[in-house]
Amino acid sequence: MRRNLIMVMDDIADIKPSKDTSFAFLLEAQRRGYALGYARMHGLSLHGPNAHAECHPLTVTDDPNDWYSLGEGLTHVFGGDDLVMMRQDPPVDADYLYATLVLDRAKAQGAHVVNDPQALRDFNEKLAIAQFGDWMPPTVVSASHTTLKGFVDEHQTAVLKPLDGMGGRGIFLARSGEANINAILETLTGGERHMAMAQAFLPEIASGDKRVLVVNGEIVPVMLARIPGESDFRGNLAQGGRGEAQPVTEVERALVADIAPTLIEAGVVFAGLDVIGDRLTEVNVTSPTCVRELDQAFGLNIAGQLFDALEE
Repeated sequence: MRRNLIMVMDDIADIKPSKDTSFAFLLEAQRRGYALGYARMHGLSLHGPNAHAECHPLTVTDDPNDWYSLGEGLTHVFGGDDLVMMRQDPPVDADYLYATLVLDRAKAQGAHVVNDPQALRDFNEKLAIAQFGDWMPPTVVSASHTTLKGFVDEHQTAVLKPLDGMGGRGIFLARSGEANINAILETLTGGERHMAMAQAFLPEIASGDKRVLVVNGEIVPVMLARIPGESDFRGNLAQGGRGEAQPVTEVERALVADIAPTLIEAGVVFAGLDVIGDRLTEVNVTSPTCVRELDQAFGLNIAGQLFDALEE
């Protein structure tokens, strides 16, 4: 068994421990005897060919008022004793991509990086659905206002979103003929300089944007349906959606059975699939969430399932 867990994540002081999946992983690793290290993405570096991290020894406690303690920072050279979890939130920008290249070197030095750095580059969370065309909703990706506007006109109502966002930020609901469509497209594409995604509006969103977790190719048997509030079409919890824990159905099982081999081959050990109705809308690989909510609702230990798979 590897001895260290190095968690690369956002500021641990700002998380909500009762809802934070990275924190669930830290708690589980500590229970299993791993030495915990906390690193920020900007603390990764190369010294010659060798990957390093500015790292703080970390102790965690499942206490909403006092959940972590950091030791004095040190320079850690990645090696064979390390399990590294890259859990930095999007955007997946140039700095994020550079960090994954540093983690490639950590992997070459013997560290086990989850998810695999190459997968973090290859699986854009919006565009990855194109690998699974049978499950996609009607979708177009383009920087052209004419193309995007034509898609909205064709489907009457569409969801427009940037390719690098998370948590529902920057997502618009657009209807054919509405007066502000040009302003929406200018905002999303920066005046036709950046590609954006348009997807046909799926009325099944009323029953929830379902987060389906996949651990080492196996579906977690429960999911979190994120149901929009009365004043917003988005189901994202960060935008006021209501989370409702539910058992998965045969639809989600069939979806995961179909795409799991691709995820495993790419080194995606932990993924969060976003499903509306029977359509796959996103494949989340950077920092999928909802573990703590599902654990609390069903008495599970999803982090334990993940660590069992990693230790095998």
